[in-house]
Amino acid sequence: MEAPVRVPLVTTHLPYLDLVRRESDAIGALLTPGQKLAAPVPHCGDWTLRDLVEHMGKGNHWAAAAITEKHGRYDVGPAPADDAELRAWYERSVEALMSALATDPEADAWTFWRPRTVGFWRRRRAQETLIHRWDAQNALGEPDPLDPALAADGVAEVFDTMAPRQVKRERIEAPRQAVALRATDTGQSWSWGPGEPVAELSGTAEALLLALWKRLPADAPGLAWAGDRAAGQEVLAAALTP
Repeated sequence: MEAPVRVPLVTTHLPYLDLVRRESDAIGALLTPGQKLAAPVPHCGDWTLRDLVEHMGKGNHWAAAAITEKHGRYDVGPAPADDAELRAWYERSVEALMSALATDPEADAWTFWRPRTVGFWRRRRAQETLIHRWDAQNALGEPDPLDPALAADGVAEVFDTMAPRQVKRERIEAPRQAVALRATDTGQSWSWGPGEPVAELSGTAEALLLALWKRLPADAPGLAWAGDRAAGQEVLAAALTP
């Protein structure tokens, strides 16, 4: 059973192609000679920066094949073992993705959630790259801020795509009560769960998105609770994202 969620399927129409390019290039810019590719990436298990880049490169090719070949079985194989070749390998994956995305967003594509269109992948890869760009920069020092509009769209994506999929795949249980989130910088709000929200979490769209992806605790500075905080935190403690 899919958990009730009060957000439209696609809440914004952002320049996703430009955003995918910008965030992808920001990751690529980190892959300079002498960079610490063995640096651990917090919040990503035992990943190193090299593992993150390999994940992104493989994901880029996988999404490109989902569009051009219309299936989800593509496996590009491992990234080059030589650090000097890694950036070129990653950049080729970005170009393959950008080429595949540069078509009618309403065109059919294989996807793991609705809508079954190229537009799904434009949005998904923009959000995937945004989070992992933050991860990569955070692993090496101070991450750049997240674009508020893209971060707000990411909050919506958690609730209209990622969390319902987690419920459908029985990775988490559907919430028994609702929690609301409100972005103080964009003015947008969302609700996850059945009935009237028992609590509200407010903060910038960036802080909310990072909290939903478990990059920030739900009681981090800059986030504020109203209502039944304990109940709200219990709802958001579930693995709403993979």
